[in-house]
Amino acid sequence: MVIAMTQWIPGWTTRRPENGDLILALSGSGVVKPDNGWLHSGDSSLFRGELSDSVSLGSYNGRGVFVTELPDTDVGNQEVVPLRDALLMVSDAPADMLSTGFQVWQWWRDHRFCGRCGEETGFHPRERAKWCEPCGIPWYPRLAPCVIVVIRRDDRLLLAKSSRVKRHFYSLIAGFVEPGESLEGAVHREVKEETGLDVTNIRYHASQPWPFPHQLMVGFFADYAGGELVLQEDELADADWFLPGDTPPVPPETTISGRLIRAMEHEISRGGIPV
Repeated sequence: MVIAMTQWIPGWTTRRPENGDLILALSGSGVVKPDNGWLHSGDSSLFRGELSDSVSLGSYNGRGVFVTELPDTDVGNQEVVPLRDALLMVSDAPADMLSTGFQVWQWWRDHRFCGRCGEETGFHPRERAKWCEPCGIPWYPRLAPCVIVVIRRDDRLLLAKSSRVKRHFYSLIAGFVEPGESLEGAVHREVKEETGLDVTNIRYHASQPWPFPHQLMVGFFADYAGGELVLQEDELADADWFLPGDTPPVPPETTISGRLIRAMEHEISRGGIPV
């Protein structure tokens, strides 16, 4: 059973699981996977009839979908798939739903109390938000915009290996947008800081939510404008220019980095800029 993205329904923040609803079960940084598919039936013995600490993700084909977290001791013999492995290595994983579930659950857990007055927050009656009654403040799920860019230099593209990620992928330059900064400004700054290069002709390509922990990845193409590679060693272990079809291992196309790399390879192979 492969589940697509759920549809959020206004007012469902206050809804509780009912018979026939589906549950995305988390444990630590992983998904508790049933034998078939990715969602459990709400009446599964795994939950011991207790789903009061769960959050609505919306509906799928008329059935409510909720997310909850189980302690390690309650998982039993069920398989727990790390979220990053699910998104990077499992082709049939419902990436949008898993990303949404993890981000919503983290927001729900992190905003049990108001960040201004410290009072316990409650349900917002209409929106996906926690509500502080004394302050009259809604606390919405957080999103942190992050730029990611594939850089072209003539018939080659720049790929880099993170100094902090253990997987042997080569990927792209990326970083968080700072306060008061435009997306294009963040591309210029991140590329300069991490590689010493200047870029031009920055153009938007695609975006993807990424739940590590609550990012919105905004993907760009850019062209090399000058400079020599000088790596920021605490960020990058290696970087180089590669011909299309002759690259080291890169992330799969379930990720925005993988899609950007493939799209740039296609652009270079065509000898121009895609429409």
